[in-house]
Amino acid sequence: MSSFPPSAPARVAGPVTGGPVTRGPGAWSRAASLVLALGLLTGCASSTASSDPTPVPGTVSTVPATSSPPASATPGAGPSPTATRTPGSVTTVTPAPADTPARTADPPGSALPALEQLTVAAAGTMSDYDRAALFGGWIDADGDCEDTRNEVLARDLTDVTSEDGCTVATGTLEDPYTGSTIAFVRGVATSGDVQVDHVVSLGNAWVTGARRLSQADRVALANDPLNLLAVDGPANGSKSDHDASGWLPPHEAFACEMVAIQIAVKSRYGLWVTVPEKDAMAEVLATCPEQQLPEGAPFGDIPGGSTAESAAPAVPSPVPAPVQEAPVPAVPADVHYRNCAAAREAGAAPLHRGDPGYRQALDRDADGVACEG
Repeated sequence: MSSFPPSAPARVAGPVTGGPVTRGPGAWSRAASLVLALGLLTGCASSTASSDPTPVPGTVSTVPATSSPPASATPGAGPSPTATRTPGSVTTVTPAPADTPARTADPPGSALPALEQLTVAAAGTMSDYDRAALFGGWIDADGDCEDTRNEVLARDLTDVTSEDGCTVATGTLEDPYTGSTIAFVRGVATSGDVQVDHVVSLGNAWVTGARRLSQADRVALANDPLNLLAVDGPANGSKSDHDASGWLPPHEAFACEMVAIQIAVKSRYGLWVTVPEKDAMAEVLATCPEQQLPEGAPFGDIPGGSTAESAAPAVPSPVPAPVQEAPVPAVPADVHYRNCAAAREAGAAPLHRGDPGYRQALDRDADGVACEG
């Protein structure tokens, strides 16, 4: 607050002497005239001050103090503070009620609002699904001799050993799906104990928009580390091509993270969700509303693929026309496929361990999935 400085006492001009000041015979008449003039000026200043706050030169102007800054409305913060003023007093502010909750925005990158941004539509048909032809197999995106499967094993396992620097020979997995600890040993009979799962399965991706992607983007989706986890083999077999409405991990503590991964992958590649899938995801996230989306980074530049630096969908995602799901024919439990070509011709590939027709002889890399590439 500022004010004009107080006026200095008026001084009477006259000779400076050591004795008393003497006045001539006309001094008193001049003094009376001065008093009369000052009286008239004072009256004018008083009447002007009542309507015009502009300071009058030679007087002291006082600005009323303010105890609080001017009231301002904050969006979502409850009723606006009310300013009251009494003439001749300072301005006072009546604050909003203390118990009015302030609205907080969703944290950036959280899964719930990202789920709301996904398109909702019916699933397409699996009748023309061919995993090997549509998505390809594992690739070596960064040219370091490790394909994507071995990159993921090296990332997710601990105490990893390798005999050639290209393939993981042994390691220990803390399985996110079951919560168990698995000792991984590469071999015909043991490699399937730990498998690399597509968290958004390629079958589910196909029926929720991947058919509109380019071949390069489908290969990128199949090899994107964001969508891949090393997991327990039997758990992966039970998950198969199910979405969140058909399968959630037995280790319930991982359900929120798994759903967040699926949302991130579907956002990245412009895939949609079905109504039951979205409902299941929302139900899971209701238990962890602050769950964040993962920040996946590819091992290399996957040809044609979207990367972690750009979370935008690979293609525009208009609302697709609902498609009636084709009935899946029942497969006899004792079916036998002479080779992978026969399995693909029958529309059964890929074959997971435990599926009708699965044989170890068809599983070339012993990862529990036969005829996948």
